[in-house]
Amino acid sequence: MTLGYLALVLHAHLPFVRHPESAYMLEEEWLFEAIAETYIPLLQRMAGWQRDGMDFKLTISLTPPLISMLRDPLLQDRFEVHFTKLRELIAQEHQHHQNHGHLRYLTEFYMEEFDRVWATWEEHQRDLVGAFAGFAATNNLEILTCGATHGYLPLLSQHPAAVRAQLQVAVAHYQETFGRSPAGIWLPECAYYNGLEEMLAEVGLRYFLVDGHGLLYAQPRPRYGTYAPVFTEAGVAAFGRDHESSQQVWSSQVGYPGHPVYREFYKDLGWEADYDYIKPYITPDGHRKNTGIKYHKITGRNLGLDAKQLYDPYWAKEKAAEHAANFAYNRQQQIRYLNQLMGREPIVVCPYDAELFGHWWYEGPWFLDFLMRKSYFDQQFFTVTHLADYLQNHPTQQVVQPAQSSWGYKGFHDYWLNETNAWIYPHLHAAAERAIALAQREPADDLEERALNQAARELLLAQASDWAFIMRAGTMVAYAEQRTKTHLLRQKKLYEDILAGTIDSGWLTKVEYMDNIFPNINYRVYRPTLMPVTV
Repeated sequence: MTLGYLALVLHAHLPFVRHPESAYMLEEEWLFEAIAETYIPLLQRMAGWQRDGMDFKLTISLTPPLISMLRDPLLQDRFEVHFTKLRELIAQEHQHHQNHGHLRYLTEFYMEEFDRVWATWEEHQRDLVGAFAGFAATNNLEILTCGATHGYLPLLSQHPAAVRAQLQVAVAHYQETFGRSPAGIWLPECAYYNGLEEMLAEVGLRYFLVDGHGLLYAQPRPRYGTYAPVFTEAGVAAFGRDHESSQQVWSSQVGYPGHPVYREFYKDLGWEADYDYIKPYITPDGHRKNTGIKYHKITGRNLGLDAKQLYDPYWAKEKAAEHAANFAYNRQQQIRYLNQLMGREPIVVCPYDAELFGHWWYEGPWFLDFLMRKSYFDQQFFTVTHLADYLQNHPTQQVVQPAQSSWGYKGFHDYWLNETNAWIYPHLHAAAERAIALAQREPADDLEERALNQAARELLLAQASDWAFIMRAGTMVAYAEQRTKTHLLRQKKLYEDILAGTIDSGWLTKVEYMDNIFPNINYRVYRPTLMPVTV
């Protein structure tokens, strides 16, 4: 008899980055790297679990921007061009290192890995979203939604209609994609504020995730802390993140990904190869970039990049198996202790960014594979579940009011509201007011309706929390600022042109092509009171 439950929850998200106006855009490679290093390896592991008769359970959020990009023919074509060049480069590297035993071994390893990625891409006929949906159809995978463009909801709450639009558009997009309604939502950045649960209930969502302190400081205090979900008065459940298991994976000091035997992320062939040799495989304007081919291991946390030793995937995989066994053992001891303390079966919720597994932590997919197999075959202390199944089997829980929180720096809003990005919010609020005003209109003709819908898209894209995050992180800041300003200016121009009756049809067509997310959006979603609106 199981003593408790373990829920692995992965958050798969990237901002909507699509630039048909440019022949090459470096930021689109965020998607291409995640496809090759995270999403396809995850699909491969799930296929292996099914093949081996495992009734596995996993929860994943696929955000609307990510789904839209994965299903976009232009980006699919560009991924194929990108990955074909990568395979060409590793084949060239294999020839180049014929007389260096270790590097020849590594190039052969990468060639085989890249062949498997390409085979999976072709097997699913480029439709990775459909591949994930296939695992959801067998109830092995629970797919969550998110905010429409990952807007940071507490900082949009000055205009409830803007928050509601993020939720309504996301739910409608999920329904269009999967043919059913989502049960749960990964709140963007796990950011919650009081009253949000009422909007979640209005759009039909049953549960959401918060950071651990969102439950630990709830009123009244939850009897079981983060080890049982709670219900809000709106009837929507909240699951809290477990701090102990998160630290084992996330912490830069004690977490698994920092082990010396694992692959070094920051030492890449694109920065180290002879310039004339690597030039065909970097940016068209000649700037070096990451290629994804990395030959060195972390070696030591305090060592410079020049002191890194060559990587060995055999020993890295062995270490991933060891770490998976350690993680499973720690969960057994944790759950056994909690069961005795609580007098009931706890659930330990382990949420992570999906891109950690494979992209940032190259061995992450191996870790997940070993963990799921060890949990399924090698122990009986806990049952791996996904959140929807758990709620269905445990429908009675304590009612509390969660605390306002996020899973960012200091557990609050600091990372998304500080000296680097505070300037965006007055503009976002003004744009929300324009959207609410436009939502009251009835279009005079098809052209005006198109302009109204495009104005709604532009606001959603401007609200993405990714831009504020990048400004604070200090990487690609110019791009994040440019994206924020571009979408705000496009929305403002559309607003003014609609009111003046001077819509430029040619310009509108270009903008519709560039920012083509949510093709079926209905601008009336921004009406300030909830009304039956088809979005």
